[in-house]
Amino acid sequence: MSGHSKWHNIQGRKNAQDQKLSREIYMAAKNGGPDPSGNPNLRMVMDKAHANNMPKSNIDRAIKKAEGNSDEHYDEITYEGYAPGGVAVFVEALTDNKNRTASAVRVAFTRNGGSLGATGSVAYMFNRKGYIVIDRSTTDADEDQMLLDVMDAGADDLQTSDDAYEIYTDPKQFAQVRDALEKAGYKLADAELTMIPETTTQVPDDKKEQFDHLVDALEDDDDVQNVYTAAADAD
Repeated sequence: MSGHSKWHNIQGRKNAQDQKLSREIYMAAKNGGPDPSGNPNLRMVMDKAHANNMPKSNIDRAIKKAEGNSDEHYDEITYEGYAPGGVAVFVEALTDNKNRTASAVRVAFTRNGGSLGATGSVAYMFNRKGYIVIDRSTTDADEDQMLLDVMDAGADDLQTSDDAYEIYTDPKQFAQVRDALEKAGYKLADAELTMIPETTTQVPDDKKEQFDHLVDALEDDDDVQNVYTAAADAD
């Protein structure tokens, strides 16, 4: 698979995720029930929360809230546009106020040299993939053994760095691969569905600061869950 390591960037933004993860847990439990064994979406978000070191009490609180009579509701919305240098950006949000979120996202783009596009303007440039990370410090498996286990589990691709094994799967096979690797004894540092760009674009040197400010502004928004870019040096 073409692409590059996501793991370093993910490690850098694991803090300040609890509020956003609480929303995801709440909506997954509200829509599919509070039992993760019968609700794969909830199981996935809970795994993500554990990987982010979210306290169990916060996870339980979000699930109990979904079980209660709360009428709180969040809409899933996506935004698409271009960052400075013509880099494609795909944004996923979970919001209880569409107007507020749309305004904040638009301001983030326009104030930082980007432009918000129409629905479908960049989505076709990204592929939905399952993404699993195994920290190399938690396993004695070498690359050959890991590749064998990953392929046996049904994954599509393995990328190796000094710090981690990064595994990509078809979204429909994600849960199967995750469970197979856990059953094989591997400790997963991250497991989620993500968006991978088909091709990447180098951010011009004179646009890097603006680009970073745009991504930071989007990720700092409480309503924005995920920001995906096609920048060659963004992840």
